[in-house]
Amino acid sequence: MLQSVVVAIVRACTRFASLVVVLGLLLSVGAGYYTARHFAINTDINSLISQNLDWRKRDQQFDQAFDQNETILAVIEARTPEMASAAADALYARLKDDKTNFQSMQQLGSGEFFEKNGLLFLPTGEVAKVTGQFESAAPLIEIMAGDPSIRGLTGALETGLAGVKRGQVKLDNTERPFNLIAQTVETVLNKGNASFSWRELVSDEPLKDSDKRAFIEFKPVLDYNALEPGKDATNAIRKAAADLDFPTKYQARVRLTGPVPIANEEYATVQEGAVVNGVGTVLVVLLILWLALHSAKIIFAVFVNLFVGLSTAAGLMMVGSLNLLSIAFAVLFVGLGVDFGIQYSVRYRSERYKHNDLSGALVLAAKRSAVPLSLAAMATAAGFLCFMPTDYKGISELGQIAGVGMLVAFVSSITVLPALLKLLNPPGEPEPVGYAFLAPVDHFLEKHRVLIVGGTLLLALGGLPLLYFMKFDFNPMNLRNPKAESIATFLDLRKDPNTGANAINVMTTSEEQARQVEARLEKVPEVLRVMSLDSFVPQDQPPKLKLLAQGAKVLNPALNPDQIDAAPSDQENVESLKSSVDNLRRTAGDAKGPGAVASRRLADALEKLANGDEATRNKAQDVFVTPMKIVFDQLRNAMQAEPVTLKSLPPELVSAWKSKDGIIRVEALPKGDPNDNDTLRKFAAAVLAAEPTAIGGPVSILKSGDTVVKAFIHAGIYALVVIGLLLWITLRRFVDVLMTLVPLLVAGAVTLEICVLIGLPLNFANIVAFPLLLGVGVAFKIYYVVAWRSGRTNLLQTSLTRAIFFSALTTATAFGSLWLSSHPGTSSMGKLLALSLVTTLAAVLLFQPALMGKPRNLRE
Repeated sequence: MLQSVVVAIVRACTRFASLVVVLGLLLSVGAGYYTARHFAINTDINSLISQNLDWRKRDQQFDQAFDQNETILAVIEARTPEMASAAADALYARLKDDKTNFQSMQQLGSGEFFEKNGLLFLPTGEVAKVTGQFESAAPLIEIMAGDPSIRGLTGALETGLAGVKRGQVKLDNTERPFNLIAQTVETVLNKGNASFSWRELVSDEPLKDSDKRAFIEFKPVLDYNALEPGKDATNAIRKAAADLDFPTKYQARVRLTGPVPIANEEYATVQEGAVVNGVGTVLVVLLILWLALHSAKIIFAVFVNLFVGLSTAAGLMMVGSLNLLSIAFAVLFVGLGVDFGIQYSVRYRSERYKHNDLSGALVLAAKRSAVPLSLAAMATAAGFLCFMPTDYKGISELGQIAGVGMLVAFVSSITVLPALLKLLNPPGEPEPVGYAFLAPVDHFLEKHRVLIVGGTLLLALGGLPLLYFMKFDFNPMNLRNPKAESIATFLDLRKDPNTGANAINVMTTSEEQARQVEARLEKVPEVLRVMSLDSFVPQDQPPKLKLLAQGAKVLNPALNPDQIDAAPSDQENVESLKSSVDNLRRTAGDAKGPGAVASRRLADALEKLANGDEATRNKAQDVFVTPMKIVFDQLRNAMQAEPVTLKSLPPELVSAWKSKDGIIRVEALPKGDPNDNDTLRKFAAAVLAAEPTAIGGPVSILKSGDTVVKAFIHAGIYALVVIGLLLWITLRRFVDVLMTLVPLLVAGAVTLEICVLIGLPLNFANIVAFPLLLGVGVAFKIYYVVAWRSGRTNLLQTSLTRAIFFSALTTATAFGSLWLSSHPGTSSMGKLLALSLVTTLAAVLLFQPALMGKPRNLRE
């Protein structure tokens, strides 16, 4: 019945060929118009998992409460903490009134509140140590605050040297500060510019990269009608930094990360090289079609049939937008759409050679290919549709689109394609279509079939223990382009566990509950630190405030002198430098200690500065004085600390930890390497054991991996059962069903084993290779089984093998274009797709003929 229906359709379409082609073109134009108007790609990897899972619902609740998924994080980095702070303040001041591009913004970990109360967050002993240094520092600060110039700096230096002479300070204790100052002066002399940090000068340890960063979080105004909704906001930030002359004035740069820039750059990365790859793929496919079909008219017919556009429009209508996995459907449609076209066209060529009659050959081709094409289309579609019920939305949508797309491709191949061939009337075939030169391989497979089948099964089964070492990398950041600014910035921040890049959050409904959660999480060994809104209310405030009040009495007069000296002339600066040079050399004398060596080095540097030109001295003065003024301003603010309570916290800080509807979050940070997936999984598991409702990046990695693996196990079982039933209904023999499925299973097992051997982990994107392998593999194997059942022998020599081979080449070309993508997720998808195609083709051409052996008696 199936055969007669397909033949009847082909007869009707060839009889009314013009009408069929016109209708097909009209539908194609309509589909193309719909696609152009509605085409959209959702580049959010987090959306690949169903929103209906409990942990995803908590994610959504958290996002709604704290609105962190629509933010831009500006990371301001400079050579010194002072310049980073100044650059961040300037950028904030420039953009704070821009309501066109931003809803709101806040400085994270800095700004008025932290500059005023920052010392209260230190342990009491540290506060005592800092304030205890004020008395000895006050004279130096007073000199520099009253005379912010080279003259004032050298005056402070000589005051310090006087302390060395009086024995109040050991000369060797000056080694580090003198060397830092000397190095800065030498850099100015050699390069014309330098950077200097007073914070580094007084610190006991070298500064870290995290000390030289400042953060501003923006909530942008998003244009959802644009492909990159946050582009105007990110452009505004970059323009402001350029207008403020970040590189020259602050020796700083701004890098953007966060959900909005990541989404923008993700789309740009997916687009990058897409046109070149697309054109290259089309050209290679045309070449392969020429090698397969040897007729420009047939190639034209297959190509037009391929790009009718119905399936793309149907897919968009079903899911609204394509995701990073369902976008692979275009590649899939090229592969399997061309497969159906090649199968029918090669069969047509074979029949045209036997019967040099166009209409008769088209009908006979339909008669010969009706069952295998129909069965392949139904089995492939059924296999894809089995992924729809899973919680892995990325594959679910791909299965939905691909399942319908395969049926569209099949219908088009038995309607539009025969009609096009009828109208184009390709010339007859001068020679048989097949590979007679493969006769020795056919004979070898038949003669040694037991060895080949046994050896292949033994190899596949023997490699199964390798699957224990199969790696699953479900960290979404590893699928993004590490060269993109937003991703590179995030990866840099992730190296420091204190940035919270891999934090886990627990939502609570009261301050008391938050404290209880905080107490439980602090006992988890895998947790480095726990924070909540309470963390911003410093402990032991009374003694700290008393210490700061005492320090302010000493320091405020020095920071705020009654009079600021007039700026010195250049000659006065030269004289002060020469005086300090003499004083340094007298203090060092002939001593050999590290302090004496550093003193002589500094003397040499200052002497060269004194003998240099005025412009160089002015530059050196700016290098030291500009950060000094910033530090003095910060000290003035720190002396104004007041008692901090929950009620006195800044509203923008409170809103980041307590939502409008009263949800309070508690944040836990991981101990260990925050870039290691195993560390994050253990951290997530430990936190979930203590707080089962926890959410966040590491929890998503853990849960997403479990969801994806579960989805593929379930969908794989469903697909095999459904395809098996479909094959049973059509083939009516259990053995024949096994002839189709066993090579498919072997190819899948070998593919996974090779992945382990070459170190290719499975991830969110490349795991799509397995439903595609299912589709391609089932189609190829059905063609051979149906031909074998009909009594055909020496299958490698037939036109069927030619069709399968060139169909596989076409699919490989499409997959190869994905491999060349600059997007890591898409590239890994193409790599695994290509590998799975190689194993599938080997299973079809070498293993399956040996497995089937000689055909049965036709009467059976």
